[in-house]
Amino acid sequence: MAIPSLSPKSNSSKSILSSTGSTTEVTSTNLPFGIYASGGSLVSSNFISGAVDQVSYTYRKLGGDVLDIELNTQQVYAAYEEAVLEYSYILNLHQAKNSISSVLGNTTGTFDHHGQLVSGIPLSSSLGDTSVALKYTRFEYGYSRRIGHGHAGELGMGDVKTIHSASLTVVDGKQDYDLQGIIATEAATRSDLPSPGGKKVTIRRIYYISPRAIWRFYGYYGGLGVVGNLMNYGQYSDDSTFQVIPVWQNKAQAAGFEDAMRTRTSHFSYELRNGKVRIFPVPDSNGPAKFWFEFQMSSDAWEETNDRKYGADGVNNMNSLPYSNIPFKNINSMGKQWIRRFALALTKEMLGQIRGKFSTVPIPGDTVTLNHAELLSQSKEEKEKLREELKVILDEITYDKLVEKEAAMSENTTKLFDDVPMGIFIG
Repeated sequence: MAIPSLSPKSNSSKSILSSTGSTTEVTSTNLPFGIYASGGSLVSSNFISGAVDQVSYTYRKLGGDVLDIELNTQQVYAAYEEAVLEYSYILNLHQAKNSISSVLGNTTGTFDHHGQLVSGIPLSSSLGDTSVALKYTRFEYGYSRRIGHGHAGELGMGDVKTIHSASLTVVDGKQDYDLQGIIATEAATRSDLPSPGGKKVTIRRIYYISPRAIWRFYGYYGGLGVVGNLMNYGQYSDDSTFQVIPVWQNKAQAAGFEDAMRTRTSHFSYELRNGKVRIFPVPDSNGPAKFWFEFQMSSDAWEETNDRKYGADGVNNMNSLPYSNIPFKNINSMGKQWIRRFALALTKEMLGQIRGKFSTVPIPGDTVTLNHAELLSQSKEEKEKLREELKVILDEITYDKLVEKEAAMSENTTKLFDDVPMGIFIG
């Protein structure tokens, strides 16, 4: 049987990678995202030059001068852009681990589909042409301070939640008072006091004011303005005897006196249940006319207060950190070499996908087997190694690791100087 005469429409592949790229081709239309090529603050001529050089690098590494490479330059440009974005992604993750504790509650940002800060919002306008990802974050005890605020609030020492005060008017013979109802009544006439509504009210303190004159009496003899020392005969009141005592003793006496007023000379106690107070003994006209109490209103943990902001609407996790893509101009030589290698691995993956569509190519009298499986395997392995290599390096230079290294260096330096003999000065 005679061999048929073939008349192919083309004697060469439709897509063959050229040995060089062109700067005019690196545009947003030839790139999936175009973040570094056209439009926006990240446009860089260096990125365009790097993408063009990547074509020559890929052509040589994949043997384009020996066998055709079934890719076009646009695919190489796309791989180069993806490699830059991958590098930015891993670097931003690293910096997030470094700074997340110090920036919780700080201003967050609004981002477009490229991951860039939207212009016109306060954060982007205050940063100008820079990125938070390029900032060296000031260390603060961000989350620890937040925990401290919660503990302080429970101890009645101040909190991010406002401590309010109100009073109840004593009625002769009445023991029980609904504090939540009293708060709601006062809120109707006081602009500084929010209405509790259905919110839970936590009572922090209940007290009444004793006759003011008694607060000026100190010591056993009851003299005005006389400082007692809580020992001997009780006070220094002798006209011919003067002693200088430390300030802490005055403070201890004042605290002791105030505590005595609350326990020894107090005529009332109370029982608090479910926002209602019961006063003992039954009040009458001879007792205080009013009792005061301090309280806080419960609120959702993510609800901001009106009189102060504590960061509920700010950064709450990695997803709301105001980190944009790292500008190409700020990536140094080490980063750019990683990008070249990762882009080459991506190019191998694309070439393997293309060749995998035709595992064998029939030719007259024989077949040609393509190496798509090897390309895909190499690409996967190289990408994993490059990611792991970069992550290991970054994990070694987190801020806590740097502190450990500096501490070890300081300790070793001290040991080193221990062996240096001390000179003897002869004068």
